[in-house]
Amino acid sequence: MRTSTAVTVIDPTVSEIELSGGERLSYNRLLIATGASPKRLSIAGSELAGIHYLRNVADADALRQVINTAIPVVVIGAGWIGAEVAASARQLGAEVALVELEPVPLKRVLGEEVGKIYRDLHAECEVKLHFGVGIESIRGTNKAEEVILSNGTTIATGVVVVSVGVAPRTELAQVAGLALDNGIVAEEYLASSVPGIFAAGDVANVLHPAYGQGIPLEHWSAALDQGPVAAKNMLGQNVAYHKVPFFYSDQYELGMGYRGWAPSFDEVVLRGDVTRRELIAFWMHHGKVAAAMNANIWDQGDSIEALISAGRLIDTGRLVDSDIDLANLVS
Repeated sequence: MRTSTAVTVIDPTVSEIELSGGERLSYNRLLIATGASPKRLSIAGSELAGIHYLRNVADADALRQVINTAIPVVVIGAGWIGAEVAASARQLGAEVALVELEPVPLKRVLGEEVGKIYRDLHAECEVKLHFGVGIESIRGTNKAEEVILSNGTTIATGVVVVSVGVAPRTELAQVAGLALDNGIVAEEYLASSVPGIFAAGDVANVLHPAYGQGIPLEHWSAALDQGPVAAKNMLGQNVAYHKVPFFYSDQYELGMGYRGWAPSFDEVVLRGDVTRRELIAFWMHHGKVAAAMNANIWDQGDSIEALISAGRLIDTGRLVDSDIDLANLVS
């Protein structure tokens, strides 16, 4: 175990890595699990103090120390991290403004219809919403004091949290000649394009046999599940990674689990009570369930996963009927 040690070079021609101190270590198999880094703002004022990015425990601790009832918080970006930070800051009593280019939160993954559920939730919890607008600049003498939006609106602040996505940390992999495409390209056994080198977690874009394409899943569940599979394949056990993609989110009193993968879909089908936010949403693609989200319903996870894995044509009329057990739709 080498802690506080950086790898500076991966040299697959001799199966060695070089450490920051110049020492070289040989390998028979190598796993790259370097994760991802937050994308940073590049606008006027983006280097001021008081601007935070959330990626590790130290970042979380720093945010908890500065978020309080006396300082307005501006969250830039309403993806998963941005929306969750906004919810947490409100629950800590802070005044919060949430800024997002899209018309609703989480539109890239959930689409507009389900995104509206989260928009309304944040509005009810008195988050000041600024959607469909970008950031022009951040102003302040020594630290962030104002966020200027592209429509001219000025938002007073003392804490700015930037959540505009992450980028996989592929610098070492690129120099080593590994194939890249929004991460390290890995086939279903988590092997990269270079023999002997594997990838897992946020840095990996892993081919999923059920979807026929690579899936970069930026959630702890991917690292948790892919690590053991990578290890088995590094030991020659030939185990395919075929787990249905999964992530979860908790915002205020709305908890949800999302299973599957739906980068494109034909329609969203809702089952349950949207008003009470107790529902299951299904993203349909060519008549099949590509992905589903159970919100405040906690006993249907296995049935949802079975529906996705079955890959069968589903009658949406039966899918939305809460009187029909989801397990019956699978069988």
